Amino acid sequence: MIAIIDYGVGNLRSVEKAFEKMGFLVKVTSNSEKILQADGVILPGVGAFANCLKNLEILNLKDVVLKVIKEDKPLLGICLGLQILFSISEENGISPGLDALKGRVVKLPSGVKIPHMGWNQINKKTDSPIFKGVSGEENFYFVHSYYVVPEDKNIVSTTTNYGLEFTSSIWKGNIFGVQFHTEKSGESGLKILKNFGEIVKNSKRKGAAYL
Repeated sequence: MIAIIDYGVGNLRSVEKAFEKMGFLVKVTSNSEKILQADGVILPGVGAFANCLKNLEILNLKDVVLKVIKEDKPLLGICLGLQILFSISEENGISPGLDALKGRVVKLPSGVKIPHMGWNQINKKTDSPIFKGVSGEENFYFVHSYYVVPEDKNIVSTTTNYGLEFTSSIWKGNIFGVQFHTEKSGESGLKILKNFGEIVKNSKRKGAAYL
């Protein structure tokens, strides 16, 4: 079972429906036990960085997410769900993140329209398994004003150009993250979710995450 963490942010139902359409067992939940019992976890997120962390803390889910990562279960962060995995954000001052990945979240450059909203192309940097069967120049749907700057450049799986070349997805062990909205990206977005679902199935069979 794949758990979609419900902490008051994100378009959860559309992600849930996408997985259900492809035949995966999925559950939207804020129950820590159900999240920890899941074989894989989706961390969604829209809105303000600090508010997302606050909601996680109020629901006692911050440590749950970190435990999921520590237990090597596949986890996919979508949009702000990717950003909060990092150390700090510069949105509205300095806000601490989950620090599961080292790096900062910074604002897009002033010379472009903010937020970055609409379709844009990815450029593959690594062979992340969630991009299996996806073209290295595919387009995905973005809505964001900030982007992640990982300390370890080796975890960058795709970049996208918008005023500068920014990190649009990452992969480190059992942790996957995308800046774009998979659930709004048509067939290509569904392919990403399907690949993640297959990773979860494979890790369940092996008793360990896809590494």
